[in-house]
Amino acid sequence: MWIELPHLVSPIIQLKTMIEQIKQTRLEVMNHLSKNIDNIIEEYLKKIDVNWQPSDFLPDSSSENFAAQIKELQEQCRELPYDYLAVLVGDIITEEALPTYESWLMDVEGITKDQPQGWAKWVRMWTAEENRHGDLLNKYIYLSGRVNMRQMEISTQYLIADGFDIGTGADPYKNFVYTSFQELATNISHRRTASLAKKYGSLQLSKICGVIASDEARHAKAYKSFVAGILELDPSEMMIAFEYMMRKKIIMPAHFLRQSGEDLGATFSHFSDAAQRLGVYTSWDYTNILESLIEEWNIGNITGLNEGGEKARDYLMKLPDRFKKVAGRSIKAPLEYEFNWIK
Repeated sequence: MWIELPHLVSPIIQLKTMIEQIKQTRLEVMNHLSKNIDNIIEEYLKKIDVNWQPSDFLPDSSSENFAAQIKELQEQCRELPYDYLAVLVGDIITEEALPTYESWLMDVEGITKDQPQGWAKWVRMWTAEENRHGDLLNKYIYLSGRVNMRQMEISTQYLIADGFDIGTGADPYKNFVYTSFQELATNISHRRTASLAKKYGSLQLSKICGVIASDEARHAKAYKSFVAGILELDPSEMMIAFEYMMRKKIIMPAHFLRQSGEDLGATFSHFSDAAQRLGVYTSWDYTNILESLIEEWNIGNITGLNEGGEKARDYLMKLPDRFKKVAGRSIKAPLEYEFNWIK
């Protein structure tokens, strides 16, 4: 049977052309925003020489009182409950998997090593600040004597070796929605662990989690500003990307946690249960973050949207109420689960 090829090929060519145009527009937007990288870094990141470092919050190994300082640290950690330690260790592992996050961001379209003073500079500087978080928490929890460090380190190596797929591909619009959401979620988690540490008498740990939470809040502001800038330049495609990410749901790095002998992601549900029981991070928080982003990005009042953008906006505006109807149902009863991270 003879088939008229032009009738079949034409739609495919049109689709490829449209995809290429969308990609080109994204690159143009990213290049435009990258011209302001130095100002962005100045506003949202701290100068290295005056920034806090992990040693500022740890016992001084050169001090005559080093042993006494460690003993005091361990005394403060003695009352930390099992669920708290499980959540803290899960947080530490996800912080320590920083090489995964840096390599992922470096692969985003518009972020290229060929322009080391553009977006690549932001990624390097952001990574440098984030690197201190896992470093500090790792050293602190080691000194506490409450954690099986080898098992925690195995889980960290797994998380880095396994990598992750968060559904963003190399699309900068989707990735900046993800980082905005994820940094806000991380801020909440560290802020809550800070409050709980204080409640359980671990004042130094409370201070540590607090300063890390402060960093995450600044980083969230940066990524939210990137999305805001894109909404001004390419509102419809940015709106569609936002909708896409919320339809897929934001997958946190902890989703891929596993312990020795387990399959990829097998530990996450138990980690999530502990976080829910403690109130460190709940389904209500997920809903509240979404609501805050819709408000901050002024989603309801953005103009100049095409048909696809309008449909995406309609979906987003209704989504928080949908989430609120089911948020309370996801709280699970306590489960017996033994994390091999905890002594």
